[in-house]
Amino acid sequence: MQVNSTFTMRFFSLFIVLLFGLAAGWETDFEEAKEKAEKEHKYILLNFSGSDWCGPCIKMHEEIFEKVSFKNFADSSLVLVNADFPRLKKNQLSKDQQKKNDKLADKYDADGIFPLTLLLNAEGKVLKTWEGYPSMTAEQFVDQLKSLCNDRP
Repeated sequence: MQVNSTFTMRFFSLFIVLLFGLAAGWETDFEEAKEKAEKEHKYILLNFSGSDWCGPCIKMHEEIFEKVSFKNFADSSLVLVNADFPRLKKNQLSKDQQKKNDKLADKYDADGIFPLTLLLNAEGKVLKTWEGYPSMTAEQFVDQLKSLCNDRP
């Protein structure tokens, strides 16, 4: 019973994150994100997730992307893009969004790794890739992002 309660709580948390968090800080249109990154002189953090089936994806959103340290850094330095691939019929994205996410996956995640997180420059060039859930704290992840962003012009 404990396992089901934990999973249910995590799933509900991710649902809330996706429902409200994406609207507030995560883009779903990559081309718009690139324009925003160029205009605001920011980097792009592209995350491929399976919001309703991928345990490591849910964990990454909860334990890294929802932490204050990550949010603070992201607000000042990143344009966040989530390419979600839900499996449940009730969670399916619009056909247009599915096409956009498929196009992104063809270019950046041809092997179908979940989660897959990429740091990109405003032109879409990959600077760093994290496959799966990174074995680090949110603060360590942010420190890594800071060093990567500070090393680039």
